[in-house]
Amino acid sequence: MAGTPSKKRKRPGPRKQPSRGNPQKLRESRDPRHGGKATLGDWIGAARLRTLPLAVTPILIGTGAAMIVDGLFHWVLSLLCLVVSVSLQIAVNYANDYSDGIRGTDDHRVGPARLTASKKATPQAVLTAALVFFAIAAGAGLALVIHSGQWWLLLVGAACIVAAWFYTGGKRPYGYYGLGELFVFVFFGLVATVGTTFVQVLAVPQEAWFGGVGAGLLACAVLLANNLRDIDQDRAAHKRTLTVLIGRRWTRVLFTVLILVPFVISSYLALFYPVAWLTLLALLAALPAVLIVWTYRLPRELVVALSLTSLTSVAYGAFLLWAFIG
Repeated sequence: MAGTPSKKRKRPGPRKQPSRGNPQKLRESRDPRHGGKATLGDWIGAARLRTLPLAVTPILIGTGAAMIVDGLFHWVLSLLCLVVSVSLQIAVNYANDYSDGIRGTDDHRVGPARLTASKKATPQAVLTAALVFFAIAAGAGLALVIHSGQWWLLLVGAACIVAAWFYTGGKRPYGYYGLGELFVFVFFGLVATVGTTFVQVLAVPQEAWFGGVGAGLLACAVLLANNLRDIDQDRAAHKRTLTVLIGRRWTRVLFTVLILVPFVISSYLALFYPVAWLTLLALLAALPAVLIVWTYRLPRELVVALSLTSLTSVAYGAFLLWAFIG
C-alpha cells in the first residue's frame, strides 16, 4: 500500500536581528523631552516663566522710589521700563537656550529640556526668538532715552544687551567662569532699579539704591538655586559656575545669606517707611526655599526652591513699592 507523500517542511532561516541603531538616539527617542516639533507651550516654557518675577521686582521698587521724589505715578514710563526688563529677561533665557544648546551643555540637564538641546526647534529659530526680544527691549529703551533726553543712557542699554548675550554666548562666556552672579546683581539689581527711577524723575534717591541691592541679591539667589540643581551636569560640561567653583556646602551658605540680607535692608527702610515691615511676610516663601536648598535629595526639588525665591522677590518688590508710596 503506497503511503501518502509527506509535505516538505521549510527550514527555518536565521532570525532577523533588530537594528540596534545609535544608543544615544534610542534613549532620546524614548525621552518625551526629545524630538517632535516645538509647540506653543514649549516656546513659552523656554521663556522660563519662573524667572520673570525677577524682571518685575526692580521696576516695582524703582517706580516707588521715583514717587518719593515727585509724588507722581508715571505709568507710561513705568510700563516702558517693565517692557525693557521683561523683554531682556526673556531674551537672555532664549539666548542661553541657544548658546548652551549648541555647546552641548544642556544635553544632560536635570530640569525641563531646552528647545535647542531637545531638537524641538532649530538653533536658528531659538536665536531668532532671542533677537526679537532683544529688539523689543531696545525699542522700549530708545523711547525712554528720547523722552528723558539723556542720550548717554544708550550706552547703558547697550551694556545691558551685551551682558545678556555674553552670559553664555561668545567664545568666552562669563557665566562659564563663575561671574554670572556678579553681572546679575549689577544689571538685574542695581541698573534695573536705579535706571527705572532715573528715567522717570532724573534723580536717584537712596531708597532706589537700597532697593536695588535687595532685588539684585534675590536675583542672585535664584541663579544659585538653578546652578546648584545642575552642578553635576555643569561640572561634566566644564561650565565653571560659581556653584561648581565653591561646591554644594558653600553654595547653600551663600544662598541663605543672599535670601536673608534683603530683609535686613527692608527692616532698616521700615524705620522710615513703616509699611516696609510687611516685606517680612515674604519670608513665608523665602524660608521654605532655604530649607529645600539645605535638605533636598533630588536635584529637581530645587526647581521648587527656585520658584519660591522668585515669588519672594516679587513680593519683596511689591511691599517696598507700597511702603514708598504709602
